[in-house]
Amino acid sequence: MSISDIAAKSAKPKDKPYRLHDDRGLYLRVDPNGAKYWILRYWLNGREHQKSLGTYPLLSLREAREKRDELHKARARGDILTDKRRLPTFADVTEDWLHVRMTGKAAGYLKCIHFRLKKYILPALGDFPIDRITTGDVLRMCRRIENLGYIETAQRVKVLVGQVLRFAIAAGYIDSDPTVAMAGALKTAKRRHMATVTAPGEIAAIYRAMLDYPFPVMRAALLFSIYTAARPGEVRHAEWKEIQGGVWTIPAEKTKMRRVHIVPLSVQCQDVIKELRNITGGGRWLFPSPRGRGCMSENGVRVALRGLGFGKDVITPHGFRAMFSTVANEHGWDRDVIERQLAHVEANKIRGAYNHAEYMDKRVELLQWWSNYLEELMNNAE
Repeated sequence: MSISDIAAKSAKPKDKPYRLHDDRGLYLRVDPNGAKYWILRYWLNGREHQKSLGTYPLLSLREAREKRDELHKARARGDILTDKRRLPTFADVTEDWLHVRMTGKAAGYLKCIHFRLKKYILPALGDFPIDRITTGDVLRMCRRIENLGYIETAQRVKVLVGQVLRFAIAAGYIDSDPTVAMAGALKTAKRRHMATVTAPGEIAAIYRAMLDYPFPVMRAALLFSIYTAARPGEVRHAEWKEIQGGVWTIPAEKTKMRRVHIVPLSVQCQDVIKELRNITGGGRWLFPSPRGRGCMSENGVRVALRGLGFGKDVITPHGFRAMFSTVANEHGWDRDVIERQLAHVEANKIRGAYNHAEYMDKRVELLQWWSNYLEELMNNAE
């Protein structure tokens, strides 16, 4: 019984990999991390073989069936599907790279990777034999992206192509990475700083407006964001099981650096959580989507700030981190304590492990001071 595109799209991950069978040996494998792979089963000399055709939705159901049919025709002609005499195409290596290196990555990151592959990379390089790709081929592709005005995207696409090519080197298909010769060839995007405010009066105005926000769940999200100075994605994905007393433990898979991050919660933040628990505590998320599907959208806090009258040139959700860092540094707090609380990378891993334990008491003090400081600013402005 064949499957539909809707069934493929709506297939949800389970604790173990499972299959959705189409026909003529084609099936869609759904992994626990949400990744989906088209696999073709076929028999040769009485033995079963399996061949990966690509990932869904990078390869649609229609395209997977077409690829299946082409491979069956090739077998009928006597071609061997696993012929080692031919080097794979860039698209073939990309499929293997996705399966080997991207399994377990965050869903948002994978979505971005698949978009860049399907939009820019595979149309330009996918059909090339892996050993025929030159520096000029990659440069021309990136130049086209630059000409569209996407300077940073061109850089990221180049890096992504390089990752696949280095995977091909490890697999023994090629000897060098052509993207290495592109050093300095692409335009450099101007570094963008997230808008924020650091003047006491401006901070007080924002904090007061947040306290007066009329909708309780979004008000809690705004206050939780400024009290913890956590990344916006970590805030909106916060789950009730991660909150234990005065500590929020963010799992490694949710953090940018893929390391567990502990956030001490100030008294003010715990009060917000206590009130919020009466509203959303029966579910999974601290800040669920009002539509009842998953957590709050990535634009939730941003839209709330705009509704309060603060434009994107004044403050962004990510700007709370810059606000916290700037003010804490100006008030003489230890830079290492601040950086550890912001979960920034520690170049020396041994020192980083030491800091994780050594600075916890100071981080508790720091975040409590920060919440007190916000309240003092507001009281003094009244």
